[in-house]
Amino acid sequence: MSTAPSPVGVAVSAEVEAALASGGAVVALESTIISHGMPYPKNLQTAMEVEAIVRENGAVPATIAILDGVPHVGLNSEQLKRLAISGTQFQKTARRDIVQLVASGGNGATTVSATMFFAHKVGIPIFVTGGSEACTDTVKRVSSFQLSMDISSDLTELGKTPVAVISAGVKSILDISRTLEYLETQGVTVAAYQTNEFPAFFTDTSGCKAPCRVDSPEECAKIIDANKKMHLGSGILIAVPIPKQHSASGNIIESAIQQALKEADDKKITGNAITPFILDRVKVLTGGSSLEANIALVKNNALTGARIAVALSDLRKTATNRCVRSAL
Repeated sequence: MSTAPSPVGVAVSAEVEAALASGGAVVALESTIISHGMPYPKNLQTAMEVEAIVRENGAVPATIAILDGVPHVGLNSEQLKRLAISGTQFQKTARRDIVQLVASGGNGATTVSATMFFAHKVGIPIFVTGGSEACTDTVKRVSSFQLSMDISSDLTELGKTPVAVISAGVKSILDISRTLEYLETQGVTVAAYQTNEFPAFFTDTSGCKAPCRVDSPEECAKIIDANKKMHLGSGILIAVPIPKQHSASGNIIESAIQQALKEADDKKITGNAITPFILDRVKVLTGGSSLEANIALVKNNALTGARIAVALSDLRKTATNRCVRSAL
């Protein structure tokens, strides 16, 4: 896969650029899950499988990362491998970190906020996340919020960047009801996919009613299209429940999360170090079942996101053709 120069200061792969130019379906993918979410070679295998799922469902995957100071949208196999092998040597990159990495020629794995920024910059309307740390960073942490108003930049990004984020909801280590309230404050449309209850990442229930419900890729596409037409300027969060066959392990994982939270508190681990610590401890405490659940849900999100991207592409092409016929 060659990389074509981009007029917006980002290296966009030829495949992604061609798809965008033709109005095709493109799905943005973050890279923190590859570098910080799981060990090599599991991370590379998962990244390739997620991209394959997107392709099999009619869309073009666009994994985003910063390589040697250059933001890339759409990575080739060698670039994916480099990212996977390097792991945490790649800096976990939020919006605030972008300019420093670009200026210094550094390497960065994008979180939700940075991925949304670059996706919107090149015109990709849909972004799939939902594994490992990515979704955890989408929302504020309970203790941090209560003590210091530490709110993730991913939440504020959703409030100002018109990209639809497909995730598995919010982990129970976070305050889901307050998160939904903050998203409301930011003007973010929040929808649950084929359920009335907002999902809680490892489980399909949270006790929180979703602000709205969507039941098909076509419904999701209409919401995304309406958001653009209304020029709201804010993002959309579409929460997809974890597949039923994997949600059964939710109680075991929940117990491990509570233990990991206590350990983090005892060790006084705070800030952006708390999420990787908790995820690593939960993986150990559950014998790896949390990692498998993570992989299952991000693959399911990729499937759903690709179908939404195709539906959105079809919707917009139909509207364009209708306009052309009306003009004749």
